[in-house]
Amino acid sequence: MSATDVDDKGLHYIKQGTGTADPKASGAALKRQAEELAKMGTERKAAPGKSKVAADSPFIQVDRALKRCQYSQDALIEVLHAAQETFGFLSDETMHYIAKELKLPPSWVYGVATFYHFFNLKPQGEHRCTICMGTACFVKRAGDIVETLEREFDVKGGETTADGKLSINIARCLGNCGLAPMIILDGEVHARQTSESILEECRKLVKK
Repeated sequence: MSATDVDDKGLHYIKQGTGTADPKASGAALKRQAEELAKMGTERKAAPGKSKVAADSPFIQVDRALKRCQYSQDALIEVLHAAQETFGFLSDETMHYIAKELKLPPSWVYGVATFYHFFNLKPQGEHRCTICMGTACFVKRAGDIVETLEREFDVKGGETTADGKLSINIARCLGNCGLAPMIILDGEVHARQTSESILEECRKLVKK
């Protein structure tokens, strides 16, 4: 068994219970698309009046971030940000690609991606609600907020509603205990929330 196989096996155990990202939007698929587009662009060079399309592939943005950072392992978080901005989330294939390019173990890249709450490993909904479950927020009934939203929108924490309208994410800690329980809704901080108050806000969003 090769070192890569061992590392991939370790990554599998780390990820048990987390689900798998949509392969249709995977980094590997987008990489293949980029290569096909690049080939088309090369073939079209001799044909006047036809524009090159290779640069239109979103995967190229990740390669640009890697080159900009000179493939430095210390730039992992910056490259992950670039990948998420491009794809909307970090798929298994995208993280493996970044690990390969930076010469890092895939399990290391996955560990970083799961440690920070602002990285998403699954496609996100039109609206995103992140509930802090740090000690202060938990004591002030953040768990009740999660249960209320799960029941109202028929979705589990860490998942997206069937209609793609709302994603409910759980964060280990958002780092501002004085605002507990704290919620981030579409990038906006909501402090000292109750189940009723955040439910009302979420209802307004999904009706838009």
